[in-house]
Amino acid sequence: MSQPIITPELVLLDGDAGPDAESVIGTLAELVSTAGRSSDPSELAAAALARETKSPTGLPGGIAIPHARAESVSAASLAMARLARKADFGAPDGPADIVFLIAAPAGAASEHMKVLSSLARALVRPEFVQALRDAPDADAIVELVLDVTADKKAPAKTPAAVPAAASAPTATTRPKIIAITACPTGIAHTYMAADALKLAAERADVDFEVETQGSTGSTPFSPTTIADADAVIFATDVGVKNRDRFVGKPVVASGVKRAINEPDTMIAEAVAAGRDPNAATVAGDAHAAAESSAASSVGIGGQLKQALLTGVSYMIPFVAAGGLLMALGFLLGGYEIAKSTIEDGTSDAAYYALHNSLWELPPGGLLQYLGALSFAVGNLAIGLMVAVLAGYIAYAIADRPGLAPGFTAGLIAVAVGSGFIGGLVGGLLAGVVALWLSRLPLPQWARGLQPVVIIPLVATLVTGFVMFALLARPLSWVNTALEDQLNSMSGSSKIILGIVIGLMMCLDLGGPVNKAAYAFGVAGLGVAGAGVPQWEIMAAVMGSGMVPPLALALATALRPSTFTEPERENGKAAWLLGASFISEGAIPFAAADPLRVIPSMMLGGAVTGALSMAMSVQLRAPHGGVFVLFAMNGTWWKFLIAIVAGVIVSAIAVLAAKQIKPSTK
Repeated sequence: MSQPIITPELVLLDGDAGPDAESVIGTLAELVSTAGRSSDPSELAAAALARETKSPTGLPGGIAIPHARAESVSAASLAMARLARKADFGAPDGPADIVFLIAAPAGAASEHMKVLSSLARALVRPEFVQALRDAPDADAIVELVLDVTADKKAPAKTPAAVPAAASAPTATTRPKIIAITACPTGIAHTYMAADALKLAAERADVDFEVETQGSTGSTPFSPTTIADADAVIFATDVGVKNRDRFVGKPVVASGVKRAINEPDTMIAEAVAAGRDPNAATVAGDAHAAAESSAASSVGIGGQLKQALLTGVSYMIPFVAAGGLLMALGFLLGGYEIAKSTIEDGTSDAAYYALHNSLWELPPGGLLQYLGALSFAVGNLAIGLMVAVLAGYIAYAIADRPGLAPGFTAGLIAVAVGSGFIGGLVGGLLAGVVALWLSRLPLPQWARGLQPVVIIPLVATLVTGFVMFALLARPLSWVNTALEDQLNSMSGSSKIILGIVIGLMMCLDLGGPVNKAAYAFGVAGLGVAGAGVPQWEIMAAVMGSGMVPPLALALATALRPSTFTEPERENGKAAWLLGASFISEGAIPFAAADPLRVIPSMMLGGAVTGALSMAMSVQLRAPHGGVFVLFAMNGTWWKFLIAIVAGVIVSAIAVLAAKQIKPSTK
């Protein structure tokens, strides 16, 4: 490598970097910048803090490893602090005095990732951590770190101080356990969990192999390794890649940090699961953290939420692409392009797209043809919305075998008129049926056919029968009743709905509640032909979602001294994020000061939602912010008034809240 990953100038020994994780990360980011390895320390610090909000990086033994990738980082670097005053990084046993900031370039090469993962692995060895605490100076720290991160295999010593939680088996054949470890960033926790489990397996006299699905890539298990394994451990915070390889294997699963904190317990649980004929097995749930309540920290409610959010996340690209293309069609061809005036039941847009070409333009000319073409393509894309939603809800529950029955359930929901609600119910039904079928004990000769033939066939048949024969009329009635209720809303009822939408959009800034409100809005676009209330809901959703980043950008401009330097920099970027309807631009502010920021944003969001509904603002595009004002049917100026009012209210509220009780920086 052109330069070492750590130098003495990147080490702070026995200093006071502040009382909390934010201060320590900011100090270490400044060290990286001073060393000429980052052009923007505030961006690096913000990226590391954003990672902290997903999962704290504190580890047992007084260690923390905040880490991030950032565009401003020019070379993979380690900044280390041995703190005189400990800082809380969320470890279960208290604050940390040894902190490494792992800074990686956004496009870090695999050799850099290997170096960083080597440090993470060394930190699970108590003798290495003790050596860091005993080091007399920065040069000694650098020598220790470079020794463990060199391109060679460091011998893994067995920590004498750690008691063995899993006793050696008495059977003549050693148990064979395999594991998958993966964290969202794939830099540190992935490899620390792998080595912690490996050391625990050595203490328990267990044959062990691990596949690390991290930034440096991995070598997948061979089919023979999987077949010979008695059980599998999933220590992951993200979905397991190619999970269906392990179908039928006894499983112990949890988040990645449990493998670091309790490796001996997890090895013992895996050994026990391998000997228990009634143990939970891998059934293909690609997103839940576990199948067994004894081994998982995710309950039924959490699994249900994950499944619904998975369906929504896969649905959104279809909605965004289709909705924006339809809006572009309005811009080019006029709003009348969507009217159904053709005798065969197709819209003007579809008729023009099918029966004309660039060489045979319709009477309206080129713009009308391009508008019709754009609208027709967008209409087809957004028409897949319910099917994709149901398909990927089922996929989240039962993995690939759930796709066929899930998509079919979504198409049935559209056919019987149950719409978005039918898609939700159908996706859940298809996923549960496919999951149940995957757990049926079948003869060995039939197991190969189970995920690709038996489950899709039977699950599609069962789901289709239930949807048509039992649920079609009730779900259609619910959907029709909801549409009728929306169409009948006026006056105060509309305003109340706008307030609720505004509160939901600003509560968790891109989280489950925000996504639920957004899904409610885009669901209406699919049935917008029923009337304008659905377009009004979409306008309230988008306007409210734009408020938080814009309000915080305004607040940082009005009173910059109230905010830290990283927040002021984030405020500059929040102008564009807010204008583009990216609510997540407010997350760095909310993460640092949630008790004052989030209620202030909700107040402004409620104002915008109420005003938007009161003024009957209409929006026919599901995304785009101010860049889709043309899709507002002449109500764009009302839309801007509603947003400006909410932004001002939120900005004043957050500044007032910080003055009454300033946050500790």
